Amino acid sequence: MTKFYLEDLHAGQTFVSGSHELDEEQIKAFASAFDPQPFHLDHEAAKDTLFGGLAASGWHTAAITMRLNVESGLPLAHGIIGAGGEIQWPAPTRPGDILHVESEVKEIVPSRSRPDRGIATIVSRTLNQRGDVLQILTAKLVVYRRLAA
Repeated sequence: MTKFYLEDLHAGQTFVSGSHELDEEQIKAFASAFDPQPFHLDHEAAKDTLFGGLAASGWHTAAITMRLNVESGLPLAHGIIGAGGEIQWPAPTRPGDILHVESEVKEIVPSRSRPDRGIATIVSRTLNQRGDVLQILTAKLVVYRRLAA
Protein backbone atom coordinates (compact mmCIF):
# COMPACT_ATOMS: atom_id res chain seq x y z
CA MET A 1 0.00 0.00 0.00
CA THR A 2 1.27 3.46 -0.91
CA LYS A 3 2.15 5.57 2.12
CA PHE A 4 1.07 9.21 2.13
CA TYR A 5 3.10 12.16 3.36
CA LEU A 6 1.77 15.62 4.18
CA GLU A 7 2.37 16.92 0.66
CA ASP A 8 0.38 14.00 -0.80
CA LEU A 9 -2.78 14.99 1.08
CA HIS A 10 -5.40 17.56 0.10
CA ALA A 11 -8.76 18.69 1.46
CA GLY A 12 -11.56 16.52 0.15
CA GLN A 13 -9.36 13.45 -0.34
CA THR A 14 -11.03 10.24 0.82
CA PHE A 15 -9.91 6.82 1.99
CA VAL A 16 -12.01 3.69 2.61
CA SER A 17 -10.90 0.84 4.86
CA GLY A 18 -11.53 -2.87 4.70
CA SER A 19 -14.18 -4.34 6.96
CA HIS A 20 -14.53 -6.12 10.30
CA GLU A 21 -17.47 -8.27 11.38
CA LEU A 22 -18.33 -7.87 15.03
CA ASP A 23 -19.97 -10.67 16.97
CA GLU A 24 -21.39 -11.04 20.45
CA GLU A 25 -18.30 -12.84 21.74
CA GLN A 26 -16.02 -9.95 20.76
CA ILE A 27 -18.37 -7.39 22.32
CA LYS A 28 -18.52 -9.24 25.63
CA ALA A 29 -14.75 -9.95 25.71
CA PHE A 30 -13.87 -6.28 25.15
CA ALA A 31 -16.46 -5.14 27.69
CA SER A 32 -15.26 -7.66 30.28
CA ALA A 33 -11.72 -6.35 29.95
CA PHE A 34 -12.29 -2.61 29.46
CA ASP A 35 -15.91 -1.42 29.91
CA PRO A 36 -17.79 -3.89 32.13
CA GLN A 37 -21.23 -2.32 32.03
CA PRO A 38 -24.35 -4.51 31.87
CA PHE A 39 -25.53 -3.23 28.47
CA HIS A 40 -22.22 -4.46 26.96
CA LEU A 41 -22.25 -7.81 28.76
CA ASP A 42 -25.79 -9.16 29.05
CA HIS A 43 -28.73 -9.26 26.62
CA GLU A 44 -31.37 -9.25 29.35
CA ALA A 45 -29.80 -6.42 31.33
CA ALA A 46 -29.39 -4.39 28.12
CA LYS A 47 -33.09 -4.60 27.15
CA ASP A 48 -34.21 -1.99 29.69
CA THR A 49 -31.46 0.53 28.92
CA LEU A 50 -31.06 3.40 26.48
CA PHE A 51 -29.65 0.84 24.00
CA GLY A 52 -32.63 -1.53 24.12
CA GLY A 53 -30.32 -4.49 23.61
CA LEU A 54 -26.71 -5.60 23.66
CA ALA A 55 -24.39 -2.90 22.31
CA ALA A 56 -20.64 -2.68 21.89
CA SER A 57 -18.74 -0.18 24.00
CA GLY A 58 -18.06 3.02 22.11
CA TRP A 59 -14.41 2.46 22.99
CA HIS A 60 -14.61 -0.93 21.26
CA THR A 61 -15.94 0.77 18.14
CA ALA A 62 -13.09 3.28 18.42
CA ALA A 63 -10.52 0.48 18.75
CA ILE A 64 -11.90 -1.31 15.68
CA THR A 65 -11.87 2.00 13.81
CA MET A 66 -8.21 2.45 14.68
CA ARG A 67 -7.31 -1.05 13.54
CA LEU A 68 -9.19 -0.66 10.26
CA ASN A 69 -7.50 2.69 9.60
CA VAL A 70 -4.05 1.31 10.44
CA GLU A 71 -4.43 -1.83 8.35
CA SER A 72 -6.23 -0.46 5.31
CA GLY A 73 -7.85 2.94 5.73
CA LEU A 74 -5.35 5.74 6.34
CA PRO A 75 -2.00 4.89 4.81
CA LEU A 76 0.04 7.63 6.47
CA ALA A 77 3.82 7.41 6.37
CA HIS A 78 5.23 6.92 9.89
CA GLY A 79 1.83 5.83 11.25
CA ILE A 80 -1.34 7.42 12.56
CA ILE A 81 -0.20 9.80 15.29
CA GLY A 82 -2.94 11.63 17.14
CA ALA A 83 -2.61 15.18 18.43
CA GLY A 84 -6.20 15.56 19.63
CA GLY A 85 -9.73 15.11 18.47
CA GLU A 86 -13.42 14.67 19.10
CA ILE A 87 -15.49 11.49 18.99
CA GLN A 88 -19.23 10.98 18.61
CA TRP A 89 -21.33 7.81 18.70
CA PRO A 90 -24.65 8.64 16.97
CA ALA A 91 -25.86 5.01 16.97
CA PRO A 92 -24.90 1.84 18.84
CA THR A 93 -22.71 -0.87 17.35
CA ARG A 94 -24.47 -4.24 17.55
CA PRO A 95 -23.56 -7.92 17.25
CA GLY A 96 -23.53 -8.84 13.57
CA ASP A 97 -22.50 -5.38 12.39
CA ILE A 98 -19.88 -5.34 9.65
CA LEU A 99 -17.87 -2.17 10.13
CA HIS A 100 -15.81 -0.14 7.70
CA VAL A 101 -14.34 3.35 7.89
CA GLU A 102 -14.64 6.19 5.42
CA SER A 103 -12.16 8.99 6.06
CA GLU A 104 -11.95 12.46 4.55
CA VAL A 105 -9.14 14.98 4.79
CA LYS A 106 -10.65 18.26 5.94
CA GLU A 107 -7.62 20.49 6.46
CA ILE A 108 -3.83 20.45 6.10
CA VAL A 109 -1.72 22.85 8.16
CA PRO A 110 2.06 22.68 7.70
CA SER A 111 3.97 23.42 10.90
CA ARG A 112 5.79 26.75 10.96
CA SER A 113 8.16 25.68 13.74
CA ARG A 114 8.80 22.09 12.56
CA PRO A 115 9.25 21.96 8.80
CA ASP A 116 9.36 18.14 8.78
CA ARG A 117 5.65 17.80 9.62
CA GLY A 118 2.19 19.30 9.82
CA ILE A 119 -1.28 18.62 11.12
CA ALA A 120 -3.99 16.99 9.03
CA THR A 121 -7.57 17.18 10.27
CA ILE A 122 -9.33 14.01 9.20
CA VAL A 123 -12.93 12.97 9.77
CA SER A 124 -13.37 9.19 9.96
CA ARG A 125 -16.91 7.83 9.87
CA THR A 126 -17.40 4.24 10.98
CA LEU A 127 -20.39 2.67 9.25
CA ASN A 128 -22.12 -0.69 9.39
CA GLN A 129 -23.34 -2.84 6.50
CA ARG A 130 -26.58 -0.80 6.27
CA GLY A 131 -24.72 2.50 5.98
CA ASP A 132 -25.64 3.60 9.51
CA VAL A 133 -23.01 5.95 10.94
CA LEU A 134 -21.96 4.47 14.28
CA GLN A 135 -19.02 6.72 15.07
CA ILE A 136 -17.60 10.02 13.87
CA LEU A 137 -14.00 10.73 14.78
CA THR A 138 -12.56 14.14 13.97
CA ALA A 139 -8.85 13.81 14.57
CA LYS A 140 -5.89 16.11 14.30
CA LEU A 141 -3.03 13.91 13.13
CA VAL A 142 0.69 14.58 12.95
CA VAL A 143 1.75 13.81 9.39
CA TYR A 144 5.37 13.91 8.28
CA ARG A 145 6.68 15.51 5.11
CA ARG A 146 8.82 13.58 2.68
CA LEU A 147 11.94 15.50 3.68
CA ALA A 148 11.68 13.87 7.13
CA ALA A 149 12.13 10.38 5.65
